[in-house]
Amino acid sequence: MDHGQDTEEGIESLHLQIEDPTVFKPQSSIATENFTSNVNPDPPSGPTAHAPEKKLTLFALRLAVLEKTATGLGTLGFIWATVVLLGGFAVTLSVTDFWSITIILLIEGTRIFSRSHELEWQQHQATHVIADVGIYSFRTIISSSQVMIQTAKARCFRPVNAARKQSPQSTRQVNKSLHLEKSRRKWDRKKKLTRTWETSDVPIFNFSQWAFQAKNVSKVLFWLQLGSATACTVLSLMKLIERNYGEVEKGDTDKRNRKAALIIFYSLALAEAVLFLLEKAYWEWKVICCKVLEEVNEECELGPSGMVSVTRFFYDAYSRCVNGSIFDGLKTDIVSFAMELLASNSLDEQLIGIRVLHKFAMNERFSNDTLQKIGTTLPVVERLVEMLNWIDPEKEEIRRSAAEILSKLAGKDQNALRVSGIPGAMESISSLLLNHRTLPGADEIPEKNIIHDNESYSFWDFNHLGLLILKKLARDHGNCGKIGNTRGLLRKIIDFTHAGERLLKDENVMLSKIKTVKRSLQVLKMLASTTGNTGKQLRHEISEIVFTISNIRDILKYGEKQRELQKMGIEILTSLAIDLDATERIGGTGGVLKELFNIFFNDGMPGNQNDARIAAGEALAMLAFESKSNCCRILKFNAIEKLIKALEVPFLCINAARILKNLCIYVGEDCSLQLRGVIIAAPIVLRAIMSEEDKLQEVMVGLAVDIFKFMSSEELSIMYKRARIQEAELAKALVQILKKYQKPSIKTPRIRRFIIELAIWMMRHNETNVQLFKDLGMRKEMESIIETTSELENFNVFSGAIGMSQHSTTIHSLVETAMKLLE
Repeated sequence: MDHGQDTEEGIESLHLQIEDPTVFKPQSSIATENFTSNVNPDPPSGPTAHAPEKKLTLFALRLAVLEKTATGLGTLGFIWATVVLLGGFAVTLSVTDFWSITIILLIEGTRIFSRSHELEWQQHQATHVIADVGIYSFRTIISSSQVMIQTAKARCFRPVNAARKQSPQSTRQVNKSLHLEKSRRKWDRKKKLTRTWETSDVPIFNFSQWAFQAKNVSKVLFWLQLGSATACTVLSLMKLIERNYGEVEKGDTDKRNRKAALIIFYSLALAEAVLFLLEKAYWEWKVICCKVLEEVNEECELGPSGMVSVTRFFYDAYSRCVNGSIFDGLKTDIVSFAMELLASNSLDEQLIGIRVLHKFAMNERFSNDTLQKIGTTLPVVERLVEMLNWIDPEKEEIRRSAAEILSKLAGKDQNALRVSGIPGAMESISSLLLNHRTLPGADEIPEKNIIHDNESYSFWDFNHLGLLILKKLARDHGNCGKIGNTRGLLRKIIDFTHAGERLLKDENVMLSKIKTVKRSLQVLKMLASTTGNTGKQLRHEISEIVFTISNIRDILKYGEKQRELQKMGIEILTSLAIDLDATERIGGTGGVLKELFNIFFNDGMPGNQNDARIAAGEALAMLAFESKSNCCRILKFNAIEKLIKALEVPFLCINAARILKNLCIYVGEDCSLQLRGVIIAAPIVLRAIMSEEDKLQEVMVGLAVDIFKFMSSEELSIMYKRARIQEAELAKALVQILKKYQKPSIKTPRIRRFIIELAIWMMRHNETNVQLFKDLGMRKEMESIIETTSELENFNVFSGAIGMSQHSTTIHSLVETAMKLLE
């Protein structure tokens, strides 16, 4: 799998915009549920994928039937021989029968005695591919040892690092710095202390090199079992054919019973041996000829290493059938089996379990069922979260697989809540975000010593996965608060937004590095756009980190080839600007406003990249809102003429109007002369009021109120002529708009307020307009507005459904003022 590939799903972001309220989605409550590893989740709503492993459970069931039948017959024969024959007829038995019975019993005793010891030897070879020693039948393990020997070669041992066999100097480059050499020496020292070895080469006795190795002992016992079964078959068959049990005299009841007892015993021994050979033949046919293990592994798409998992699963299912009900094995599946292995203390068993879960979670065919089963089993989710903290390089694969599974799991809303609800989950995810630029801290020293000193450790993959998990968790409002409350996590996220000039301009830059910056910006954008008090706190904390704004500034300055990154950076600034302190920090950071204007006025940008220009306009409008200092900074760029020209550009006109309006409102008297040039925009504004609709009409009406304040009567008349409209036509248009909006609109929450403000200014500026508005029915519209006013119309900005920055004058007061003028 390509860990750099972005597996993100569609994310519906919450935007904080001027005048545009967004509906806040309530948090989903986390239901308290008790989960156990053997509780089956509800079936998925979609189509259920076929379970290939059921072939193995059915195979195990059939083998278990043969095994239990053979074991029962063998036990009965053993009891019959010891109690009836050797106990009751020991003196009267012939020499041939006595020794035949003894040999058969010795063979059966050997099987029972060696049942546990053979599996222990097999475990040394297969490295826990087989389950616990006491639960397997010795006969069946012997009959399957050939396949176990083959699969043991393909299993994954814990690698013995070549550095253990080489001197530290042989693995160190001569031209490295002294600091790197010291760190490598420390790492080599740690590796030398690791207590591990190749388990397949461990001899039973110190002096043996071949004969007493576990894998060879297993072979010997296998052929011993096969030979013993064959011997039992031949011996029993010979005695049943010959029936040479001695002459039975008339009336000799003891001899007659002895003959019947011997026939029963030899029949039981023959039946038991034949069943064992039949079981062995069935095994050979299914495994060697039909290759059922390889077939299931291929259908499950587990890859080359999957043979170990499939073989281990089969023995697990078989042991359930043998030791419990023969139908117990049918109740298990490979996902539940893998989840059980995660709880093991054995690294090899953990590796088998995590590989199976990872393959199934990433497979489109099995993903939904697998993720549902994992998500509804809380102990498994907790174990996966715990594995994120396993920074030992030997557990790198387990850690990466756990992170990838959690990244898929977090894509579902309910599962995301379960993951974030685990105590310490955010801290575990934070441990994935190790960056070479991260400032040293007390909580990071162990991670640096273990991981950064090992050059082969791919911590970049973990960075991508950590950011991906956070991005998916951040879709929930409550999770955003948890991310913000996790110590050091915000700083790590912001640190990944760093992208210098070389990274942004280089055409040959690694895509993984750009992907890391992109994901960090996505997470930061979602956190900054959080609504309510949680969002307010997050925006304050984000803006307080000194690298936030400067990192975004670099992206704006050097990111001409990375417009998507620019757009996300701009949107973060827009969200942060909701906080007044953050607004001042952004405006006070050198170059930010300049770069925003450069993007906003960039006519040479391709049409498919206009989203970045629109976003830059929104950011500038928000930064100018209620900020006198930022408005003065904007005036220094001499941008008034360009903003007026932007009023005629369809996709820029709304934000250009907002910026001009904020400049007119919040610039002090010392800069008011520079704003007189805004009156040139009056004809454009008047035409837009008469012809446009919805949001554009709203912002133009609002801008007209502030532009007219800079104009004398003569200038106003000239502007009416340039716009080719009459003042009466404007008044009529305003009344018609009020009739259209009988109730407050979410899309245009302030249009009625702006119309009333403009009407008041027109009536005060020209008394003849009072009668004009009376004749047009303005009074009736005012009375209708009083009955339909809403708090929605009293705020400038909205964070979700929460209003922010309340107007100094309520809409009720404006209506009363207009009513008095109409009297």
